Amino acid sequence: REVTGGAISSEKGNTVPGYDFLVNSVWPEIVRGLEEKLPSLFNPGNPDAFHEKYTISMDFVRAFEQQCGSQASVRRLRAHPAYHSFNNKWNLPVYFQIRFREIAGSLEAALTGVLADAPASSPFCLLASHRTWSGLQQCWSAEMFLPGLTHRLWRLTLQLLARYSGFVHELLLRPISNESAKDIKKTLVTGSKDPSVTQGNGEDQGSGPSETKPTVSISSTQLVYVVADLDKLQEQLPELLETIKPKLEMIGFKNFSSISAALEDSQMSLSACVPALSNRIIQDLSESCFSYLKSALEVPRLYRRTNKEVPTAASSYVDSALKPFHQLQSGHKDKLKQAIIRQWLEGALSESTHKYYETVSDVLSSVRKMEESLKRLKQARKSTPTNPVGPSGGGMSDDDKIRLQLALDVEYLGEQIQKMGLVTKDIKSFSALTELVAAAKDQATA
Repeated sequence: REVTGGAISSEKGNTVPGYDFLVNSVWPEIVRGLEEKLPSLFNPGNPDAFHEKYTISMDFVRAFEQQCGSQASVRRLRAHPAYHSFNNKWNLPVYFQIRFREIAGSLEAALTGVLADAPASSPFCLLASHRTWSGLQQCWSAEMFLPGLTHRLWRLTLQLLARYSGFVHELLLRPISNESAKDIKKTLVTGSKDPSVTQGNGEDQGSGPSETKPTVSISSTQLVYVVADLDKLQEQLPELLETIKPKLEMIGFKNFSSISAALEDSQMSLSACVPALSNRIIQDLSESCFSYLKSALEVPRLYRRTNKEVPTAASSYVDSALKPFHQLQSGHKDKLKQAIIRQWLEGALSESTHKYYETVSDVLSSVRKMEESLKRLKQARKSTPTNPVGPSGGGMSDDDKIRLQLALDVEYLGEQIQKMGLVTKDIKSFSALTELVAAAKDQATA
């Protein structure tokens, strides 16, 4: 090289024109030696080994180019047939396809059938969310990323986010069930044993016999986990962008605004799922709560002709009705933002309180009608009341006991709502409910 190119000699005029020893002699021999003596170097079958060999080889090529001595020599090297032959030996599309199958296959397995929990070390609640984020990170990790595949990896990034968003929309179609053991048995029947790599095939596999589709359920806790994971994933997308930027700079890409805009679109698609999920959670909480609050209908039966003492405490059904709310607050406070929990509590309490108001109103109306009916009966017979009050009743009629009990129940409900950190005036129908039982209580204690 010193004789033909003057690369080392201090006498720059001693170059021999027309010669480029490194490009024309050394490089072709190196390539021929690798292609003939080490053909396994280019085998993409083992993606980890392929990535390592490719990275080392490209580092060697860059180091070799630095020895060329001039920009003109580097241009001649890159235009040399042996240079193109060497680069073409690396089958990057096949390597990417193997990686694609690894990531997409792992994700699809987590999206099929039973919703498994994420590993304990994961910031996510569900395995599906964990694998989505892991796949996104893997695309741009030092162990997988190759500059020549940047465009494919970026497309896969958007596909993973779109697939997860589609998966969440699919969950909205599942019926809510808390019988987790039963759900697992059902979903094992309908779940695919060979998860598809592509979204299209996955949809085809999912469209099996129509009678098996409705059996796949989701628990209310899992719905909460989905919302928590959606929130977490959206928070981490900016971190992903910062990981991607240096890789794009490596290939000379500078239009980061388009990359940011695309990620924002994906983020909006994810956030668009939250309102529908929240509505389902609120509905489920409301139904769980009211399933106990409707026990107000049983209050008259507890006091009519039973000679029970005057009530002094709220009924046990009120505590039972509030259990789902306490479980939400205590069990998920570390996973969800307080604003989301508050929104769910207020929404569910508003719905269940409205139904409770109608129930209590019906009971009081029934009590009043019964009372009036007995009065008419008494006047007609001109005799003593048919429903005598026992000594332990303290002189209060059964109807007044019922009114007092309902008033105590509503007062206790209001106290517990405040203990949860909520304001009763934010709960729709609660003011009307309070006024309704207050009037009844006044009548009972008059």
